[in-house]
Amino acid sequence: MTAQLYDMAEGQAPDARENDQLARLNAQIARMREAQPYWAERLEGVLPLTSLADLAALPVLRKSDLVEMQSANAPLGGLNGNPVGNLRRLFVSPGPIFDPEGRGSDWWGSARALHAAGVRKGDVILNTFSYHLTPAAFIFEAGAEAIGCPVIPAGPGNTADQLVAIGQYRPRVYVGVPDFLKILLDKADEQGVDRTCLQVGMVTGAALPESLRAELAGRGVAVRQCYGTADLGIVAYETGAPGMVLNEGLIVEIVRPGTGEPVPDGEVGEIVVTRLDPDYPLLRFATGDMSAILTGAAQDGRSNRRIKGWMGRADQATKIKGMFVRPEQIAAIGRAIPGCLRLRLEVSRAGEQDRMHLLVEHEDSNVVAPLAEKLAEITRLKGSVEVVVPGSLPNDGKVIADTR
Repeated sequence: MTAQLYDMAEGQAPDARENDQLARLNAQIARMREAQPYWAERLEGVLPLTSLADLAALPVLRKSDLVEMQSANAPLGGLNGNPVGNLRRLFVSPGPIFDPEGRGSDWWGSARALHAAGVRKGDVILNTFSYHLTPAAFIFEAGAEAIGCPVIPAGPGNTADQLVAIGQYRPRVYVGVPDFLKILLDKADEQGVDRTCLQVGMVTGAALPESLRAELAGRGVAVRQCYGTADLGIVAYETGAPGMVLNEGLIVEIVRPGTGEPVPDGEVGEIVVTRLDPDYPLLRFATGDMSAILTGAAQDGRSNRRIKGWMGRADQATKIKGMFVRPEQIAAIGRAIPGCLRLRLEVSRAGEQDRMHLLVEHEDSNVVAPLAEKLAEITRLKGSVEVVVPGSLPNDGKVIADTR
């Protein structure tokens, strides 16, 4: 087995992987139909699948449906296969969407991504994802524990204390959004803090332009990224070969946006994932994210299929500094401030950082401050606000315009 692989599953023969996935999938469908009323209704009459291609005949569950489902059937919309009292953690993500964490080693599947980035047993990890309500920090905590790495639970922001931790504990690995890594390096250099211990970056949750990757590499930090969601864990990760290799324990399809119809390899479409897990089983979960299957085998010993990486959103929701912002949240801002007409959130990048600017049609320019407060409260992110003349925004139905 190639030494760079995390385990034998990464290098198994594709036919063996597919046969294993098919057996696990049919066993999971049988459990779901027996114990979960929501899935029993959706899977009524479904016979055991004879190939993974048969998945295409099953209905798609959209991430955008979770808010309504969970509101009608608290806490998890009937999607959990294990009673809530048996789970490990319960999260609240923007939307709001409620996500569980089950018990067991590396439940989120982040260890393979960390290992592929160069993380090894004993490496100290600076984890800058939030430890408050959302799961990102815990996703990587689980992988670090599986590998055998101590973690500094730093969370986001508070750069002064982060630099103290870097100086004292000498972490080799940074985990977080790419923008904040640059901020930490800049602050360390400004203040004369030795940050040369940081050599590996595992980033996700925001765009990683090649210009920023090159800058970070030039400053001594080799950065790799992964793609995942709070519902699914880590879906795919960079290994040094082109694209991102798909994680074990997941079945990934690329479908035509707005449908459940698979597209040919190489064509851009929406990422749909089937999660083979008894705690929170998901069949054909449509993420709203876009990508494409890369053709041709990789030369790094890993045999699973690869995607090109995150290629935008199939809907108008977008991710800013690691947090999803959805059209429903922008609408809530408008409802909270009387007199608002159309609202449009423009998302861009400046100085290698995500920026958001809210345009609001309103008769009164004095509502800028309350709008900014409501924007921060609802999205958990800060952005600028501009009041514009009623009727001046495009009548195109677009609530979020992402120009990154």
